[in-house]
Amino acid sequence: MTDSVDTTRYARVAVERGIDRYPDGLTYRVPNELCDIRLGDFVSVPLGRGDAEVHGVVVGLGSDELLDSRLMPARIKAISSIDRTSDPMPSTVVRLAQWISSYYCAPIGVTIAGITPSAVRKGVGRIKRIAVELVPEQDPACTESPSKQIRLHPKRQAVLDALARHLPSDLPIDIEALQTECGLATRAPILALIKSGHLRATHRTSVQAKWGASSMDERRIPEPTLDQMTVIESISRALDRGFSQHLLFGVTGSGKTEVYLRLATQVLAAGRSVLYLVPEISLTPQTAGRIVGRLPRERMAILHSGLTAAQRHEQWIVATRPGAKIVIGARSAIFAPIPDGELGLIIVDEEHDQSYKQDQSPRYHGRDVAIRRAQLSSCPVILGSATPSLESWWNATTRGVSQLHQLPHRAPGLLTPRVEVVDFRRETALRRDRRVHLVGPTLEFALRQCFAAGGQAIVLLNRRGYANWIACPDQECGWMMQCAHCEIGMVVHHDRSGGALLRFARCHHCQAEQKVPTRCPRCAKSATIFGLGTQRVEEELARLFPDLVSRNQIARVDSDSMSDASDFHEILGRFGRGECRMLLGTQMIAKGLDFPNVQVVGVISADTALNLPDFRASERTFQLVAQVSGRCGRSQIPGRAIIQTFQPDAEPILAAARQDYPEFARQELEVRKRFGLPPVHRMARVVIRHETREEAERIATTVCRALAALPEASGVIIRGPAPCPIARIADRWRIQIEVLAESPARLQQFLAAARSRAILSPGEVMAIDVDPVALL
Repeated sequence: MTDSVDTTRYARVAVERGIDRYPDGLTYRVPNELCDIRLGDFVSVPLGRGDAEVHGVVVGLGSDELLDSRLMPARIKAISSIDRTSDPMPSTVVRLAQWISSYYCAPIGVTIAGITPSAVRKGVGRIKRIAVELVPEQDPACTESPSKQIRLHPKRQAVLDALARHLPSDLPIDIEALQTECGLATRAPILALIKSGHLRATHRTSVQAKWGASSMDERRIPEPTLDQMTVIESISRALDRGFSQHLLFGVTGSGKTEVYLRLATQVLAAGRSVLYLVPEISLTPQTAGRIVGRLPRERMAILHSGLTAAQRHEQWIVATRPGAKIVIGARSAIFAPIPDGELGLIIVDEEHDQSYKQDQSPRYHGRDVAIRRAQLSSCPVILGSATPSLESWWNATTRGVSQLHQLPHRAPGLLTPRVEVVDFRRETALRRDRRVHLVGPTLEFALRQCFAAGGQAIVLLNRRGYANWIACPDQECGWMMQCAHCEIGMVVHHDRSGGALLRFARCHHCQAEQKVPTRCPRCAKSATIFGLGTQRVEEELARLFPDLVSRNQIARVDSDSMSDASDFHEILGRFGRGECRMLLGTQMIAKGLDFPNVQVVGVISADTALNLPDFRASERTFQLVAQVSGRCGRSQIPGRAIIQTFQPDAEPILAAARQDYPEFARQELEVRKRFGLPPVHRMARVVIRHETREEAERIATTVCRALAALPEASGVIIRGPAPCPIARIADRWRIQIEVLAESPARLQQFLAAARSRAILSPGEVMAIDVDPVALL
């Protein structure tokens, strides 16, 4: 007699808690009744001494190999239940989450929770439906065969006759649709047929959401240029060869979107799916409209945080269903649950954009996660931009890990805009009145010419609010208003929503608000408000162009005026139809928008980010100026960009005016090499946050010494501890430590060693940012 071996199965579960002691997840026993459990299943498990029921995701399955010496099999708790209403997370997405947790030093549970929208976990919008079909005569479940000559009520017989007319492929049919088809006032006849065994019922779960009206971008399909065809043919050869990484560097208006669409068409025709990322919610409607116009018969899912909870759940379900589809969205769409083996291409448009970086744990970068998902999915990834990040440029031109493709010319019919860098000090001297002006004479004249010719304009200032300084006019006093909770000045805002003008000061870091003081609290002199913001520019434009204001043809686009995605959609729709003549806003309007009637672009101040204490300041200034300048000249009408600046000799601004990215990148990379900064080295930033400065400094010093003592610290540069440029935010003092290594592998080895020894432990006191894009 042979003894049977009872092999207990175990599962690793990432619970929705910030537990970092077990980076691979917690181990649970799989009970026999849940033997059909799968990787990626959503489950409920007991946690802690009180066995509180918490949700989680299965990230590993196995037997004894999941156990370690710390675990006693008899004490391992069992999984309570599986959520049968939700499809399991694709294994590719599970592995992606595990990589994010490791690379970005974030607890696996927090990572998984951040990947799956809360609307999906809560089942928002889920409804239950009943579908019916005829029961075959030989089915023993049928107690009264429909073929038997029995008398049925005419309404019941009408139901059977209607079902008999349907093709088998149309069945089962929704009970409500059948009720409408048969003209029944209630479902009672159908339910009676189910009870009598004439009909078989199938219960279905679906998600429904309400959607507003949307518009399509039905442009004619242009013939690709020689440059575009060269790029398309080159990348096409890689579509069925597994993973490959491509950088598409094309000047603004060169037709990068046309390249994306033609490659996406090829992938969809081959029965595979496409993932298309854009940096801003505001760009999603225009991009989706253009794709729908070109690919109206293709399935599409749109994912971004601007959707309602039910809409997001509905679109998540669309992405989950098998079959070729195109998924469009902002940063979080990279986690779309496209089934394993179906993803054929990932497109990251405007890959340089800072919006792809998540500012809360896990602090992932959407572009880099897209590259990793392409590796896991064995498909190509295209990174596209007119102003690539220096990381992507370095990878393509120096490291050779990415193939460079170039579109050096604008598409036919699009003229390169004339860019003028204007010294605003001289512009100010030309004004004869003593009032402060933010719109100089050159820009004002260009705008008047534009509107007289029936054109449209975009005006950029990457600073919201009304004014950013509240201070005493007496230099000897030196008082300047700061936030009571942060080491930063407050910004004046105006609110006219109630009719009367309400003026208040807001901190853009902790969102604290208070009244604007009329007098200096130290010397009682009248307080002075100066500086600039989009509200103040809007006020000045209203004085200069009152006719546009009277016709509601000036729109301000910033995070203060746009409350959700529908606001973006409405404003861009009005601008596209010509109902709005001028867009004024922050960086939201600086990239990706394509409106052929824009004849003038104005930059109120190109210096807003140039002098920040951040090594990326020059790169961001170049990108912003070059991107917004490219919004004009997208037709046969010449475009004109006016760049106002107090630093007309600054190389980033001059290079952006010349649209000379390669030369700017060459010079900037020389500076980065000299100081060992990214992308030449890889960086991680550790920020210690505490209510008292002394304790923050003590913890940071202890951490820094422990990091330096690690054996893995050899060859790693550790800088600090030092106060952050903004030393206090929301009543918490901030001390930073910078870690640099020559390669990502070397940096990860060091961070993993520090994590395993609990030197680095992300949480309320410590934030870990790998590959940071901002150092303030």
